[in-house]
Amino acid sequence: MSADREMHDMTQTDIAFLLADAADGVEIGTAPVHAVLRGGRRRRARRWAVASATAVVVAGTTGALAVTGLPGGGHADRQANVAKPPASAEARHVYEPQRTELARGTYRGKEWHAAVQVWGAPRDEAEADRQFDAMAELGIQPAEARKPADLIGRISYFATRGWGEHRPQQVMFNSVEKFERFSGTDMEAAATRLGYTGESSGRLVIGMVARTARQVTCHWKDGTTAVAERAEGFSAHDTGSAIRSVDGFKGANWFTCVAPEGTSYDSAEVTK
Repeated sequence: MSADREMHDMTQTDIAFLLADAADGVEIGTAPVHAVLRGGRRRRARRWAVASATAVVVAGTTGALAVTGLPGGGHADRQANVAKPPASAEARHVYEPQRTELARGTYRGKEWHAAVQVWGAPRDEAEADRQFDAMAELGIQPAEARKPADLIGRISYFATRGWGEHRPQQVMFNSVEKFERFSGTDMEAAATRLGYTGESSGRLVIGMVARTARQVTCHWKDGTTAVAERAEGFSAHDTGSAIRSVDGFKGANWFTCVAPEGTSYDSAEVTK
């Protein structure tokens, strides 16, 4: 991101995040964030939810994808059109999400980890009621859902981070009818804490990039960088910075970057 980036739609909530972080205050809970930093061609505004004392959303270029069907009428086509029984709520992950671990490490002698949960869309109010309760049991709250019925027909996803014995907390989350397809240098991310105290603010960056992205570079305030590249599985040499595919999440991959002690997030960009 260039130094002349602009912040749009700064709200009182955004200011509260920044003040809380500067004061090394107690981490506050769920809140909508509208601040978007401009990078490249400006993308259409989208409502996002981020829960963190340090929250930054970044955006790159945008693109469109059109998919057209080809006419057909052969035997194979007729077989493909035969009605199939609807998938059960369990098979659609309505009551138990698909969960993918993004990163892990150690901070102050305790393990931290970041992950993404993807919950399938309920088809009716009965499914939505049960999903709403299942989410509550895990201590998470979907975006803009005041009642279970608000979840009907919507996929919900949550990027979470946990530390030590503390229950994982949601950092970046949304509920959508369909996934947006990222392309080129499109990026959205949030900077948050490794632990639950202020001295680790801005050291963990979690975000999304196009599936074609092979490298993300995160810039820290002390002038150093961390590079996230595509990875599968974990090893003893992991730095916490990587790009990974997430089960059940279409249209984008997820990435993490981890800053060294004593510095924090400045900017991020797709570099390959």
